[in-house]
Amino acid sequence: MENLTIINHPLIQHKLTEMRKKTTSSNHFRTLLKEISLLLAYEITRNLPMETISIETPLERYEAPTLAGKKLALISILRAGNGLLDGVLDLIPSARVGFLGLYRNEKTLQPVEYYSKVPGDLSNRVCIAVDPMLATGGSVSFAVDYLKKKGAKDIRFLCLLAAPEGVEVMQKNHPDVKVFTASLDRSLNDIGYILPGLGDAGDRLYGTK
Repeated sequence: MENLTIINHPLIQHKLTEMRKKTTSSNHFRTLLKEISLLLAYEITRNLPMETISIETPLERYEAPTLAGKKLALISILRAGNGLLDGVLDLIPSARVGFLGLYRNEKTLQPVEYYSKVPGDLSNRVCIAVDPMLATGGSVSFAVDYLKKKGAKDIRFLCLLAAPEGVEVMQKNHPDVKVFTASLDRSLNDIGYILPGLGDAGDRLYGTK
């Protein structure tokens, strides 16, 4: 799984364990996801392009490193993606934000688009798509297809949990897209949910069923 990076920082793993517990409240679940997303965002942005600019410190002129190119684009795959988006925005408040609304047909397990709005000029931006779960890989692969059609060239995907089946789909359909996750779980069940997983991330975030 060459396209997969598992971020196994102790704080991430501890918070993820708390999120997995079925007794964790929606409020605590949201807080934990935001905290984890900050830590995950630190890793997914580790290799952003840099350039040098000339600045004045209080003591002298200095050639200092800074981010290069246009501001990042963060693409939330609705609705659960917003839980990750909030934390990433805390780390990168100047990022441009887009939304892609998808739901999964429970019979076919295929993604269905119901809303989309993304920043302009994606060809010159690093695009980070966010969704807590990489399960079958259908929704994420669909989202990446959409972003590529909009001109995106440097795309990364950030999730909380991934299933081997979803990672394989991404490797097959989009080998150029790096996947960053806190955990590679065991497998999918017969209705496409990650095992051991943590349930439906959107329902747990917002207290819906």
